[in-house]
Amino acid sequence: MILYTAEDGVARILLNRPEKRNALSAELIDSLKTALGRSARDAEVRVVTISGAGSDFCAGADLAGLDQTANEGVIDHLGSARAMAEVFLVMRHHPRPVVAMVRGRALAGGCGLATACDLILAAESAQFGYPEVKLGFVPAMVMAILRRSISEKRALELIVTGEIITAPQAHAVGLINRVYPDEEFEARSTEYVAALASKSASAVALGKNLLYHMDGMAFEAAMEAGVHGNALARMTEDARRGIERFAKKA
Repeated sequence: MILYTAEDGVARILLNRPEKRNALSAELIDSLKTALGRSARDAEVRVVTISGAGSDFCAGADLAGLDQTANEGVIDHLGSARAMAEVFLVMRHHPRPVVAMVRGRALAGGCGLATACDLILAAESAQFGYPEVKLGFVPAMVMAILRRSISEKRALELIVTGEIITAPQAHAVGLINRVYPDEEFEARSTEYVAALASKSASAVALGKNLLYHMDGMAFEAAMEAGVHGNALARMTEDARRGIERFAKKA
């Protein structure tokens, strides 16, 4: 259900259920969490990508699996929901940037998975949306991330209408980072990821951790966290080498 490779500093996680549009079954979610953990432990990894096999990124939850759990109690439902929340948390705390590479549809839980990534690259024909409301569901866990990514009013509109939006529209509201023409997506997204992997691993890790750590802090506390982050960054080997290179050019 998951294919994992790591090469040239990039760990690539492929959702591999194309016949189900990479729907999120319990098994796939567990395998995804395992793959993310594996990439976090690999000192050679600088960037992690998540993509979908076939024509779509991810169509959301496996409805066949949901149908089988319809008569389960609240404890069982809490357990399955928590499994997805744990994946989001693993991504949030991952020491490297996690990048969604979106072709085709990223809907419902699939859109949630993409939104939970640190960065999103999309082909121009890609589609995004949270249509759970049409089935009486709520895109609950991802709301904590969505409201930090786009305006509150636009976030509410997306979750209560179930509107499907295009990649350019998603880019316009700040949901995704880059949109590439379909025919250029593979080359340009690969180039983007390679450039990201070439950056200082310690600086990127510290930057990601500090940005998310500041979330919800009072201004003074966030400034103090920045002071400590600045001091730590100066002490890294990457910073020492960078300063030496700069000094030689001056």
